[in-house]
Amino acid sequence: MLQFCSLYSGSTGNSLFVQSEHTKILVDAGVSMKKIKDALASIGVLASDLDAILVTHEHSDHVQGLGTLASKFHLPVFANTKTWDAMPKQRDKLESSNIKTFQLEECFEIGDLKILPFLIPHDAANPCGFNLFHENNKLSIATDLGHVTSNIMNKLEGSHFLMLESNYDPEVLKCSSYPFVLKSRIAGPNGHLSNHLAGKTIAHLIGCGLSNAVIGHLSKESNFADLAYQTVVNELSMSNYSTKDINLCVASRTEPTQLFDVGCSVSTNLHTAV
Repeated sequence: MLQFCSLYSGSTGNSLFVQSEHTKILVDAGVSMKKIKDALASIGVLASDLDAILVTHEHSDHVQGLGTLASKFHLPVFANTKTWDAMPKQRDKLESSNIKTFQLEECFEIGDLKILPFLIPHDAANPCGFNLFHENNKLSIATDLGHVTSNIMNKLEGSHFLMLESNYDPEVLKCSSYPFVLKSRIAGPNGHLSNHLAGKTIAHLIGCGLSNAVIGHLSKESNFADLAYQTVVNELSMSNYSTKDINLCVASRTEPTQLFDVGCSVSTNLHTAV
């Protein structure tokens, strides 16, 4: 068994949950401890049952509640050295024994999960995505990336389930209230992934065995759930795929998705636009 739930996903805060038979972890803790506890409770999980937290990068929408949550429940937190150095306020809240370090492109294990962190292009100290393996299932997480490199695509190929950023629509971004500098950062090579690129990436991965995808980390100002979903569907169509070929869901910034079974085959369309 390998299961995934997006607790919160968006420019206002991110936290993802993964569990197997014997292991429960969070990927990021970018909202308050209370919100994370409540979201976990809504899917029948106690925060005290968590085994660890993985950190993708140090931006506040990914680590806001990290130190408080990990300190409260004595949880080990795994991040790379440059990321630890970039978030001293969170690190200082933790017991030294719970500060764990990993190397990019090197596998490590938490319980019965095997984890491979890989580099992503984003304007942070040393940001990463993750492949998580359990038995014959592969779950991949890639958010906060300005573009998809050949190495990232290689890491995503063969995934049964994917959590992928679909942050903005270029035309909506142009008309948003963001200052020009921020617009340039978002659309830049070390910023965020557009709906169009998310769709192209998913279309390619369907041909490599992908059957389930959640698109998330939508911008509050430069995107809409229905727009992100339809743009991805349009990109699938251009590659001769449709929602009959993949279960596709849009993650909410304010509430959890359902608890997905990783590795299940395509069945019914799971479009959730919130």
